[in-house]
Amino acid sequence: MLAMLAVSPAVLAQASAVIEIGSLYEPQNLDNTAGAGQGINEAFNGNVYEALFALTDTGSVENALAADYSVSDDGLTYTLTLQPGVTFHSGDPLTAADVKYSIERVTAEQSKSSRKKSLATIASIETPDDQTVVITLSERSISLPYNLSYVWIVNDAAKSLTDAEDGTGPYTLADWRRGSSLALDLAPDYWGKAPANGGVVFNYFTDATALNNALLTNAVDIITSVQSPDALAQFKDNPDFTVTDGQSTTKEIMAFNDRVAPFDNVKVRKAVARAIDDQKLLQSIWGDYGSLIGSFVPPTDPWYVDLTGVDAYDPDSAKALLAEAGFPDGFSFTLDTPDYDPHPVVAEFIKSELAKVGVTVDIKIITANEWYTKVYQAHDFQATLQEHVNHRDIVFYGNPDFYWGYDNPEVADLIKQSEAASSIDEQTARLTEANKLIAEDAASDWLYLYPQIVVSASNVTGYPVNGLNSQFYAAGIEKTAN
Repeated sequence: MLAMLAVSPAVLAQASAVIEIGSLYEPQNLDNTAGAGQGINEAFNGNVYEALFALTDTGSVENALAADYSVSDDGLTYTLTLQPGVTFHSGDPLTAADVKYSIERVTAEQSKSSRKKSLATIASIETPDDQTVVITLSERSISLPYNLSYVWIVNDAAKSLTDAEDGTGPYTLADWRRGSSLALDLAPDYWGKAPANGGVVFNYFTDATALNNALLTNAVDIITSVQSPDALAQFKDNPDFTVTDGQSTTKEIMAFNDRVAPFDNVKVRKAVARAIDDQKLLQSIWGDYGSLIGSFVPPTDPWYVDLTGVDAYDPDSAKALLAEAGFPDGFSFTLDTPDYDPHPVVAEFIKSELAKVGVTVDIKIITANEWYTKVYQAHDFQATLQEHVNHRDIVFYGNPDFYWGYDNPEVADLIKQSEAASSIDEQTARLTEANKLIAEDAASDWLYLYPQIVVSASNVTGYPVNGLNSQFYAAGIEKTAN
């Protein structure tokens, strides 16, 4: 007679538990080439869709759907071999044709992907067989594997990707209730390691208080990113919860429209930056968490240098610069402000600070959708608040067509040269110099770097703790019985 195998209830719970995730960032649609916002990256990247390469939680780039690759001696040809036996959620096999189609979706004229320009050096994509992709570049691009980590591989036969999906990831889209939640089920024939849970649900909230209350009442198991230090007191010394302080790449910035008056004047931009006490702002929003940055580059990027001394808080100097710029009595401008935390509070702080140097701020509260169409697409603004979540995104300042309109040919050339570098050291040197120039130009006002604070129930483990590109890989999350 065979002895029965005893399995603890906790182990059973790990495999079957559905993880309830709380977030403030609902996608605007489900296609990351169609202006879906950071919420789609959080929910879908690495979960529903995969790329040829993956950016890990520690910032390194690893093979994903690319099993292997080689680079020609001149750096212009990348030959990639795909993982065998991969199928899309529809059942179609992954082929090189799907990879070619997916990359060309991102680089297409109608694509709204912010990473489109970073793939502009791709001259051709060939598919000699179903498992091989050959990418030929017009010039060296040392960041190609990194940039390809942003390209989700989709089925070339898929339709309506703004409200449906056909990826290769460990989860499939089960249900999207707009304004409420997005549920992901386990993909039955996933090619990789099976998730440690029975599925995940992203639950969406419009304010941080409601999100925190959901965790306190067990409506969610984990919060992807706590938005206020005031909430932490109820979690930090409570054995029912775990608080993790990771590394963030999310920058709170006041972006000037550098194309239009008065922010086409570098002295005005520098004056505004010097008139705002960033340390006081950070303390008021985050208490002892977060940090100041003097540019768009966080410490986790290889080309970071401490530039907090450039245009540091100095209201007297701000007044002098305004006078030099032709505004001795100040000026007024409209600050388009997204309606979700922390932007309205940040806007009020800025208004108060700038009033001290004679600058009047008219705060205009807009929705996330309005921000996208008015600011990002139409460039119809003077200044705006926004959080930028991406890792290694200094490249946006090399694109004069980006929404903030910064146009410095020397910076653009340095960024271009950095991509053509033959070594990582050369790339880092070029981007470090570009970083310094952007700071000296006060291209934007970089207010502070968010902390990355993840809070979970104490019986939930295995989640990512760093905030790289707002991705939130869910497959490793486990929930054991209390």
